[in-house]
Amino acid sequence: MTRMRTPGYVPTTTAERAAMLRDVGLPPDAGLSACIPEGVRLRTAVGLPPALDALSLARHMQALSDRNRPADRAVCFLGAGAYDHFVPTAVDALVSRQEFATAYTPYQPEISQGTLQAIFEFQSTMCALTGLDVSNSSMYDGATAAAEALLMAHRHTGRPRALVARSVHPGVRAVLATYASFTGLVLEDCREDGTPCAAAPGASLDDVAAVLVQSPDFFGRIHDLSLPAAFAHAAGALSIAYCDPLSLAVLRSPGECGADVAVGDVQPLGQHLSFGGPWAGFLTTRDALVRRMPGRIAGETVDREGRRGFVLTLQAREQHIRREKATSNLCTNQALCATAATVHCAVAGPSGLAEAARQCISKADYLRARLAATGAFEPLHAGPLFRECAVRVRGGDVAGLNRALLDRGFVGGLDLGPVDAALAGCWLVAVTEKRTRAEIDAFVVAAAAHVAGRSSEASAPRKEAVR
Repeated sequence: MTRMRTPGYVPTTTAERAAMLRDVGLPPDAGLSACIPEGVRLRTAVGLPPALDALSLARHMQALSDRNRPADRAVCFLGAGAYDHFVPTAVDALVSRQEFATAYTPYQPEISQGTLQAIFEFQSTMCALTGLDVSNSSMYDGATAAAEALLMAHRHTGRPRALVARSVHPGVRAVLATYASFTGLVLEDCREDGTPCAAAPGASLDDVAAVLVQSPDFFGRIHDLSLPAAFAHAAGALSIAYCDPLSLAVLRSPGECGADVAVGDVQPLGQHLSFGGPWAGFLTTRDALVRRMPGRIAGETVDREGRRGFVLTLQAREQHIRREKATSNLCTNQALCATAATVHCAVAGPSGLAEAARQCISKADYLRARLAATGAFEPLHAGPLFRECAVRVRGGDVAGLNRALLDRGFVGGLDLGPVDAALAGCWLVAVTEKRTRAEIDAFVVAAAAHVAGRSSEASAPRKEAVR
């Protein structure tokens, strides 16, 4: 008769654990820390909280969660790379279907056709938006895609310098600096038209590998990408455009403007805020540079019976080819996020994407005008905007303004002071297609009232102390 074990989460009995410990030379009552040498053990208390039973722990975790203010429980005007866009219900429903939830790793096409087709459709969508010839299967995020694009240019030209516009998102610039520090690539600031900020007139550009410009930039300003493209090509360098994919539904594509590589983050397409990710990056380029691309590419083919199928057609990672031939060992595709972006584009269609993009333009312009009209805010920039605007707050107390707005049910904009000391007292505010005119008007009234109240407090005469 077979002896039944006591059910539980641990698959070994006390006797079995004692036998294993005895075999490795430890006493039968040794704990997990018994193998740690005495000389490296922590001697002070670490202040761990008392143990809780399952019900008490669930209540504790719920109390911690309740301290958060989810974006869907407030009216969100915060952006700077993470935007409160509408995600159609169909996106989550379709992404979770079995056809697109097959094996994540698409090395064996016979068992991962759903994954490969989703990747293929993502690549096709990104090429259509950017106006370039070929796309990889996605990347970790927009920042790493930008860094890999610089490395592409470095490998292609053999040159040691890259020009990066100062208006590129500071988080992206930080990632670029980290990548460059390990490759010998020297980064220098440039203007939105690609011209170097510090170079003397007539200085040689023979050693410049790439010019990277963002449009719409960190402040929401829309730039003409044909200018940096022309400048880069005149210097024999590659032109890299960091783009918002939603904006490309109405703006000229990087390919039309002459860019050689387009990169960005698909966060505006089918991605929930999710506390900052994960999302997915995209990288598209011209046919001539396909062998310099990082990551992998899915392609369409037919099997021996003539049926449509999908396979990996280019795999430039160390796992697939000789190490010295690999383009990058720090990239992979974000298959689920890329699929969500593809479904979003398919559900919305060209007209739906264009409508959302047009609303991001018109509402950003309306918000800037309304803020300026109050007299409490001074716009930092003129010209066309996409989704965001930067203003200087009268009195400069941006942190206090955001706290006051949160009490009124609004998530305010980004305090630019910690980003750049020269922008202390400035505020970056975002508005998406989800924000209604009534919400924008109420937000402006609440913000202006707080600034006016702070100003009146500062200018009020002080009362004499009672003696």
